Amino acid sequence: MIERASVGPAPTAGLRALAVVVLGLTAVICLMLLAFSAPAIHSGPHDLPLAVSGPEPAVSGLHTVLDEKAPDAFEVKSHASADAVASAIRERDAVGGISIAPDGITIQIASAAGAPYAPLLRNIGAGMTSEGRTVTYTDVAPLTSEDPTGSGLAALALPLALGGTISAVALATIFRRSRTRRIVGSLAFSVIAGLATTALLRFGLGTVDGAFWSTAAGVGLGIAAISLTVLGLESLLGYVGIGMGALTMVFIANPLSGLASGPAWLPQPWGDVGQFLPIGAAGTLIRSAAFFDGAGSGSAVLVLGGWVVLGLALLAGSRPRASRSRLV
Repeated sequence: MIERASVGPAPTAGLRALAVVVLGLTAVICLMLLAFSAPAIHSGPHDLPLAVSGPEPAVSGLHTVLDEKAPDAFEVKSHASADAVASAIRERDAVGGISIAPDGITIQIASAAGAPYAPLLRNIGAGMTSEGRTVTYTDVAPLTSEDPTGSGLAALALPLALGGTISAVALATIFRRSRTRRIVGSLAFSVIAGLATTALLRFGLGTVDGAFWSTAAGVGLGIAAISLTVLGLESLLGYVGIGMGALTMVFIANPLSGLASGPAWLPQPWGDVGQFLPIGAAGTLIRSAAFFDGAGSGSAVLVLGGWVVLGLALLAGSRPRASRSRLV
């Protein structure tokens, strides 16, 4: 007597698995849209650091004007002179400045600080001009003439995220049994990619025009922080670790980096959170190195160094697990 195998549950299980995959991918797409669109939609001027100088009555009047034209947009700090205002901008303590003098008003901008700040200050200046005041503009940290909108820097976030992640996947796949080669490969790739990317930004796109080596160091350190972290997660958790690292870098660190606008333009606290992630810290370091003589880069270096140490610690922590897997 021939017994027939029961095949009833199999189609049902297959349909359930298909439904899980379809719904899961749909959720991923929605989360991607939310991750990239929410910061942009809710971004805007709020408590932006603004340096001002001038006689006390004039500065008080400026406070009133700013409250009327852009309420809650600026956190104003008074300085002794226009030179002190310029210094605050160059040190990255302010996104711009307004100096009032008997012969007129000087609005100091820093185009390299981020895309939105200079147009915002120019709009305020246009309002003052319409009231009959003499307004002049000074760009204390300009972008290059070849890339006056800073598009090259704005486009750097995704290459950093994908470069660091893909290099980790490739090294983990090719050198499964050699942690040393994975680390050396990650560091070597970070150095070479940092130099090549900076060369392209400077000589190909014209986005930066000086401080080549420090800018390259910033790019390389950003890639190393991402690559080593993903390598460490993969060593500890396998493919799940790669997924965690990729999601963190591409869908969280990337939209919160503020590479195009600067972190102060993002909704808070997310702008600050982004500065503790590799792409945001790398963006700050690269912008500081390329346009501000390294000013304001100290915390970014510490953050990136912390991610590098974390990646190396995860790799070290995976050693007993890797040793056991080789013995089996």
